[in-house]
Amino acid sequence: MKSEPDVFSIDDLARAPRKTTAWDGVRNYQARNFMRDGMKKGDQIFFYHSNCDVPGIYGIAKVSSAAYPDETAFDPTNDHYDPKSKREAPQWYLIDVKYVRKFAHPVSLEALKRHSEQLPEMLILRRGNRLSVTPIAKDEWDFVISLS
Repeated sequence: MKSEPDVFSIDDLARAPRKTTAWDGVRNYQARNFMRDGMKKGDQIFFYHSNCDVPGIYGIAKVSSAAYPDETAFDPTNDHYDPKSKREAPQWYLIDVKYVRKFAHPVSLEALKRHSEQLPEMLILRRGNRLSVTPIAKDEWDFVISLS
């Protein structure tokens, strides 16, 4: 899961009440589907910082709820408001995520790129990928952990 650290960082998650937050505001259908349909309570996730001096994976969180409707879509005063999303047929979902740990040193995007042969299917390395939520295979997970 990817976030800009000036919007919400892994440190913000560590300081959140119960070290947990709702991962709201996902407004891409493919990212929503990955989150809504592919993520289950207890799954671990990499927390990736984007649009910063050193983009990369900064730590680990875990999914702490099943997907449920994203209330920000129904609030016209919220930046994530979507007038097409209705409570009786919500278009946007979120999950709750819980802080697990921060890496002593982030695994930078450049480090991931240097190991692209070991990570040939990793979506974050695909040119033009801007999704905030992407799946990761077990062998990719294990390799990134070895880099951390």
